[in-house]
Amino acid sequence: MITYPSTHGVYEEGIMEMTQIIHDNGGQVYMDGANMNAQVGLTNPANIGADVCHLNLHKTFAIPHGGGGPGVGPIGVAKQLTPFLPSNPLIKTGGEQAISAVSAAPWGSAYVCLISYGYVKMLGTEGLKDSTILAILNANYIKSKLEGSYGILYSNNKNRVAHEMILECRDFKAESGVEAGDIAKRLMDYGFHAPTVSFPVAGTLMVEPTESESKEELDRFIEVMIAIRKEAQEIIDGKYDKENNPIQNAPHTSKVVLSDDYNYPYSRETAVFPLPWLKESKYWPTVGKADNAFGDRNLVCSCAGIEEYMEETV
Repeated sequence: MITYPSTHGVYEEGIMEMTQIIHDNGGQVYMDGANMNAQVGLTNPANIGADVCHLNLHKTFAIPHGGGGPGVGPIGVAKQLTPFLPSNPLIKTGGEQAISAVSAAPWGSAYVCLISYGYVKMLGTEGLKDSTILAILNANYIKSKLEGSYGILYSNNKNRVAHEMILECRDFKAESGVEAGDIAKRLMDYGFHAPTVSFPVAGTLMVEPTESESKEELDRFIEVMIAIRKEAQEIIDGKYDKENNPIQNAPHTSKVVLSDDYNYPYSRETAVFPLPWLKESKYWPTVGKADNAFGDRNLVCSCAGIEEYMEETV
Protein backbone atom coordinates (compact mmCIF):
# COMPACT_ATOMS: atom_id res chain seq x y z
CA MET A 1 0.00 0.00 0.00
CA ILE A 2 1.25 3.45 -0.89
CA THR A 3 0.09 7.04 -0.47
CA TYR A 4 1.03 9.42 -3.25
CA PRO A 5 2.14 12.08 -2.69
CA SER A 6 3.51 10.82 0.60
CA THR A 7 1.69 11.97 3.72
CA HIS A 8 5.04 13.54 4.60
CA GLY A 9 4.12 16.13 1.96
CA VAL A 10 6.42 15.21 -0.92
CA TYR A 11 6.06 13.48 -4.26
CA GLU A 12 7.99 10.21 -4.06
CA GLU A 13 10.43 10.58 -6.94
CA GLY A 14 11.02 6.83 -7.20
CA ILE A 15 7.33 5.86 -7.14
CA MET A 16 7.26 4.25 -10.60
CA GLU A 17 10.40 2.26 -9.86
CA MET A 18 8.85 1.08 -6.58
CA THR A 19 5.63 -0.11 -8.21
CA GLN A 20 7.56 -1.82 -11.00
CA ILE A 21 9.66 -3.77 -8.47
CA ILE A 22 6.44 -4.94 -6.78
CA HIS A 23 4.92 -5.99 -10.11
CA ASP A 24 8.11 -7.78 -11.17
CA ASN A 25 7.84 -9.89 -8.02
CA GLY A 26 4.18 -10.80 -8.48
CA GLY A 27 2.67 -8.19 -6.19
CA GLN A 28 -0.16 -5.70 -6.55
CA VAL A 29 -0.10 -2.03 -5.49
CA TYR A 30 -2.93 -0.47 -3.50
CA MET A 31 -2.94 3.33 -3.53
CA ASP A 32 -4.59 5.39 -0.81
CA GLY A 33 -6.57 8.15 -2.51
CA ALA A 34 -6.34 10.57 0.43
CA ASN A 35 -3.96 12.88 -1.43
CA MET A 36 -5.67 12.98 -4.81
CA ASN A 37 -5.93 16.76 -4.48
CA ALA A 38 -2.25 16.83 -5.41
CA GLN A 39 -2.78 14.57 -8.45
CA VAL A 40 -5.98 15.49 -10.28
CA GLY A 41 -5.20 16.92 -13.71
CA LEU A 42 -1.46 16.36 -13.32
CA THR A 43 -1.16 12.59 -12.97
CA ASN A 44 -3.28 9.62 -11.89
CA PRO A 45 -2.98 6.27 -10.07
CA ALA A 46 -2.57 4.30 -13.31
CA ASN A 47 0.38 6.44 -14.41
CA ILE A 48 2.35 5.62 -11.28
CA GLY A 49 1.52 1.91 -11.43
CA ALA A 50 -1.29 1.46 -8.89
CA ASP A 51 -3.56 -1.57 -9.31
CA VAL A 52 -6.26 -0.50 -6.83
CA CYS A 53 -7.20 2.96 -5.56
CA HIS A 54 -10.06 4.24 -3.47
CA LEU A 55 -10.77 7.81 -4.58
CA ASN A 56 -11.68 9.62 -1.38
CA LEU A 57 -14.30 12.27 -2.01
CA HIS A 58 -13.29 14.26 1.06
CA LYS A 59 -10.89 17.16 0.46
CA THR A 60 -10.36 16.57 -3.26
CA PHE A 61 -14.00 16.41 -4.29
CA ALA A 62 -15.77 18.86 -1.96
CA ILE A 63 -16.79 16.47 0.84
CA PRO A 64 -15.68 17.18 4.43
CA HIS A 65 -14.15 14.49 6.61
CA GLY A 66 -17.02 12.38 7.90
CA GLY A 67 -19.41 13.35 5.09
CA GLY A 68 -20.71 9.84 4.53
CA GLY A 69 -17.42 8.44 5.82
CA PRO A 70 -13.93 9.80 5.10
CA GLY A 71 -13.25 6.99 2.62
CA VAL A 72 -16.55 7.17 0.72
CA GLY A 73 -16.14 7.20 -3.05
CA PRO A 74 -15.33 4.93 -5.98
CA ILE A 75 -12.73 2.19 -5.84
CA GLY A 76 -10.93 1.81 -9.13
CA VAL A 77 -9.07 -1.35 -10.13
CA ALA A 78 -6.77 -2.40 -12.94
CA LYS A 79 -8.09 -4.74 -15.65
CA GLN A 80 -6.66 -7.89 -14.11
CA LEU A 81 -8.65 -7.35 -10.92
CA THR A 82 -12.08 -6.69 -12.47
CA PRO A 83 -13.17 -10.36 -12.19
CA PHE A 84 -12.95 -10.05 -8.40
CA LEU A 85 -15.03 -6.91 -7.88
CA PRO A 86 -17.68 -7.48 -5.17
CA SER A 87 -21.20 -8.63 -5.91
CA ASN A 88 -24.51 -7.75 -4.30
CA PRO A 89 -27.35 -10.12 -3.29
CA LEU A 90 -30.05 -7.90 -4.83
CA ILE A 91 -28.43 -6.00 -7.70
CA LYS A 92 -26.17 -7.62 -10.27
CA THR A 93 -22.71 -6.16 -9.84
CA GLY A 94 -19.15 -7.45 -9.73
CA GLY A 95 -17.03 -9.72 -11.84
CA GLU A 96 -17.03 -13.39 -12.82
CA GLN A 97 -15.22 -14.42 -9.63
CA ALA A 98 -16.89 -11.83 -7.43
CA ILE A 99 -16.49 -11.81 -3.68
CA SER A 100 -19.59 -11.25 -1.53
CA ALA A 101 -20.95 -7.77 -0.79
CA VAL A 102 -18.75 -5.49 1.31
CA SER A 103 -21.53 -3.04 2.25
CA ALA A 104 -25.31 -2.78 2.22
CA ALA A 105 -25.47 -0.39 -0.73
CA PRO A 106 -23.61 -1.35 -3.91
CA TRP A 107 -22.84 2.25 -4.88
CA GLY A 108 -22.15 3.80 -1.48
CA SER A 109 -23.82 6.97 -0.24
CA ALA A 110 -25.70 8.30 -3.26
CA TYR A 111 -26.35 11.78 -1.84
CA VAL A 112 -22.67 12.34 -1.05
CA CYS A 113 -21.58 11.14 -4.48
CA LEU A 114 -23.99 13.55 -6.20
CA ILE A 115 -22.37 16.53 -4.47
CA SER A 116 -18.96 15.49 -5.78
CA TYR A 117 -20.40 14.83 -9.24
CA GLY A 118 -21.81 18.35 -9.33
CA TYR A 119 -18.47 19.75 -8.15
CA VAL A 120 -16.60 17.95 -10.94
CA LYS A 121 -19.11 19.02 -13.60
CA MET A 122 -19.02 22.68 -12.57
CA LEU A 123 -15.23 22.89 -12.45
CA GLY A 124 -14.58 20.94 -15.61
CA THR A 125 -11.24 19.53 -16.70
CA GLU A 126 -9.25 22.75 -16.48
CA GLY A 127 -10.91 23.80 -13.23
CA LEU A 128 -9.99 20.54 -11.54
CA LYS A 129 -6.40 20.87 -12.72
CA ASP A 130 -6.27 24.47 -11.46
CA SER A 131 -7.53 23.31 -8.06
CA THR A 132 -4.62 20.88 -7.81
CA ILE A 133 -2.12 23.53 -8.84
CA LEU A 134 -3.53 26.02 -6.32
CA ALA A 135 -3.40 23.45 -3.51
CA ILE A 136 0.30 22.91 -4.22
CA LEU A 137 0.94 26.65 -4.60
CA ASN A 138 -0.82 27.45 -1.31
CA ALA A 139 1.18 24.85 0.58
CA ASN A 140 4.48 26.14 -0.78
CA TYR A 141 3.46 29.73 -0.03
CA ILE A 142 2.85 28.83 3.63
CA LYS A 143 6.12 26.90 3.70
CA SER A 144 8.10 29.86 2.39
CA LYS A 145 6.59 32.15 5.03
CA LEU A 146 6.93 29.81 8.00
CA GLU A 147 10.28 28.15 7.42
CA GLY A 148 12.03 30.98 9.27
CA SER A 149 9.98 30.23 12.39
CA TYR A 150 9.44 26.47 12.13
CA GLY A 151 11.45 23.66 10.66
CA ILE A 152 9.82 22.01 7.62
CA LEU A 153 10.35 18.33 8.16
CA TYR A 154 10.36 17.12 4.54
CA SER A 155 10.84 18.70 1.12
CA ASN A 156 12.15 17.54 -2.26
CA ASN A 157 15.52 18.24 -3.86
CA LYS A 158 14.18 21.62 -5.06
CA ASN A 159 13.15 22.54 -1.51
CA ARG A 160 9.46 22.26 -2.39
CA VAL A 161 6.56 20.41 -0.80
CA ALA A 162 3.47 18.93 -2.42
CA HIS A 163 0.01 19.98 -1.15
CA GLU A 164 0.84 19.72 2.55
CA MET A 165 3.80 20.08 4.90
CA ILE A 166 4.89 19.00 8.37
CA LEU A 167 5.89 21.74 10.79
CA GLU A 168 8.56 20.75 13.32
CA CYS A 169 7.43 21.58 16.86
CA ARG A 170 9.83 19.39 18.82
CA ASP A 171 13.00 21.47 18.45
CA PHE A 172 11.83 24.10 20.96
CA LYS A 173 9.91 21.76 23.29
CA ALA A 174 12.78 21.15 25.72
CA GLU A 175 13.44 24.85 26.33
CA SER A 176 9.85 26.12 26.27
CA GLY A 177 7.77 23.14 27.35
CA VAL A 178 5.47 23.84 24.39
CA GLU A 179 4.23 20.84 22.42
CA ALA A 180 2.17 20.51 19.25
CA GLY A 181 -0.97 19.93 21.30
CA ASP A 182 -0.39 23.17 23.22
CA ILE A 183 -0.09 25.09 19.95
CA ALA A 184 -3.35 23.49 18.81
CA LYS A 185 -5.13 24.84 21.89
CA ARG A 186 -3.59 28.30 21.59
CA LEU A 187 -4.77 28.46 17.98
CA MET A 188 -8.33 28.53 19.34
CA ASP A 189 -7.63 31.89 20.98
CA TYR A 190 -6.63 33.17 17.54
CA GLY A 191 -9.79 31.80 15.95
CA PHE A 192 -8.32 28.77 14.18
CA HIS A 193 -9.15 25.10 14.36
CA ALA A 194 -5.80 23.33 14.59
CA PRO A 195 -4.37 21.41 11.64
CA THR A 196 -3.53 17.72 12.04
CA VAL A 197 -1.65 17.12 15.30
CA SER A 198 1.09 14.48 15.70
CA PHE A 199 0.40 12.71 12.41
CA PRO A 200 2.15 11.28 10.53
CA VAL A 201 5.04 12.31 12.80
CA ALA A 202 4.54 12.59 16.57
CA GLY A 203 5.07 16.06 18.01
CA THR A 204 4.45 17.90 14.74
CA LEU A 205 1.67 19.75 12.93
CA MET A 206 0.66 18.77 9.40
CA VAL A 207 -0.74 21.75 7.46
CA GLU A 208 -2.82 21.17 4.35
CA PRO A 209 -4.33 24.44 3.08
CA THR A 210 -6.07 22.97 -0.02
CA GLU A 211 -7.04 25.20 -2.93
CA SER A 212 -10.03 26.86 -1.29
CA GLU A 213 -8.34 29.37 1.04
CA SER A 214 -7.82 32.95 -0.12
CA LYS A 215 -4.42 34.64 0.14
CA GLU A 216 -5.86 36.83 2.93
CA GLU A 217 -6.79 33.76 4.95
CA LEU A 218 -3.42 32.13 4.31
CA ASP A 219 -1.67 35.32 5.48
CA ARG A 220 -3.83 35.41 8.59
CA PHE A 221 -2.87 31.82 9.46
CA ILE A 222 0.81 32.55 8.79
CA GLU A 223 0.71 35.61 11.05
CA VAL A 224 -0.89 33.56 13.83
CA MET A 225 1.63 30.71 13.60
CA ILE A 226 4.52 33.19 13.74
CA ALA A 227 2.91 34.94 16.73
CA ILE A 228 2.60 31.64 18.62
CA ARG A 229 6.22 30.80 17.86
CA LYS A 230 7.20 34.19 19.30
CA GLU A 231 5.18 33.37 22.43
CA ALA A 232 7.15 30.14 22.74
CA GLN A 233 10.36 32.13 22.39
CA GLU A 234 9.24 34.44 25.21
CA ILE A 235 9.05 31.38 27.45
CA ILE A 236 12.56 30.35 26.37
CA ASP A 237 13.81 33.88 27.08
CA GLY A 238 12.38 33.74 30.60
CA LYS A 239 9.53 36.22 30.22
CA TYR A 240 7.03 33.55 31.31
CA ASP A 241 7.20 30.41 33.41
CA LYS A 242 7.12 27.12 31.47
CA GLU A 243 3.87 26.08 33.12
CA ASN A 244 2.12 29.45 33.42
CA ASN A 245 2.05 31.30 30.12
CA PRO A 246 -0.37 32.23 27.30
CA ILE A 247 0.22 28.96 25.44
CA GLN A 248 0.02 26.52 28.35
CA ASN A 249 -3.14 28.16 29.71
CA ALA A 250 -4.92 28.26 26.35
CA PRO A 251 -7.63 28.34 25.28
CA HIS A 252 -8.94 31.30 27.28
CA THR A 253 -12.71 31.48 27.69
CA SER A 254 -14.72 34.65 28.27
CA LYS A 255 -15.45 33.39 31.78
CA VAL A 256 -11.74 33.30 32.57
CA VAL A 257 -10.90 36.80 31.35
CA LEU A 258 -14.00 38.39 32.90
CA SER A 259 -13.42 36.82 36.29
CA ASP A 260 -12.44 38.99 39.28
CA ASP A 261 -9.98 36.22 40.15
CA TYR A 262 -7.95 36.60 36.94
CA ASN A 263 -4.35 36.21 38.10
CA TYR A 264 -2.33 35.11 35.09
CA PRO A 265 1.11 36.78 34.65
CA TYR A 266 -0.01 38.41 31.40
CA SER A 267 -2.78 40.81 30.49
CA ARG A 268 -6.30 39.89 29.51
CA GLU A 269 -5.59 41.41 26.12
CA THR A 270 -2.63 39.04 25.62
CA ALA A 271 -4.90 36.16 26.55
CA VAL A 272 -7.77 36.82 24.15
CA PHE A 273 -6.69 39.58 21.74
CA PRO A 274 -3.03 38.73 21.02
CA LEU A 275 -3.34 40.29 17.55
CA PRO A 276 -5.22 43.58 16.88
CA TRP A 277 -7.61 42.26 14.22
CA LEU A 278 -9.07 39.75 16.68
CA LYS A 279 -11.00 42.62 18.26
CA GLU A 280 -13.00 42.93 15.05
CA SER A 281 -13.80 39.23 14.71
CA LYS A 282 -13.33 37.06 17.78
CA TYR A 283 -14.14 33.39 18.27
CA TRP A 284 -14.67 32.62 21.94
CA PRO A 285 -13.72 29.10 23.01
CA THR A 286 -16.45 27.65 25.20
CA VAL A 287 -14.22 25.26 27.15
CA GLY A 288 -10.79 25.86 28.68
CA LYS A 289 -7.77 23.61 28.51
CA ALA A 290 -8.60 19.91 28.71
CA ASP A 291 -6.39 17.03 29.76
CA ASN A 292 -6.37 14.95 26.58
CA ALA A 293 -4.90 11.80 28.11
CA PHE A 294 -7.36 11.83 31.04
CA GLY A 295 -10.29 12.11 28.66
CA ASP A 296 -9.02 9.25 26.52
CA ARG A 297 -8.59 6.99 29.53
CA ASN A 298 -11.75 7.93 31.40
CA LEU A 299 -14.58 7.74 28.92
CA VAL A 300 -18.00 9.01 29.97
CA CYS A 301 -21.02 7.62 28.16
CA SER A 302 -23.93 10.05 27.79
CA CYS A 303 -26.41 7.39 26.71
CA ALA A 304 -28.93 5.73 29.01
CA GLY A 305 -27.78 2.82 31.17
CA ILE A 306 -28.24 -0.74 29.93
CA GLU A 307 -30.79 -1.27 32.69
CA GLU A 308 -33.27 1.05 30.95
CA TYR A 309 -33.08 -0.96 27.75
CA MET A 310 -33.60 -4.16 29.70
CA GLU A 311 -36.75 -2.77 31.32
CA GLU A 312 -38.22 -1.86 27.93
CA THR A 313 -37.78 -5.35 26.54
CA VAL A 314 -39.30 -7.15 29.54
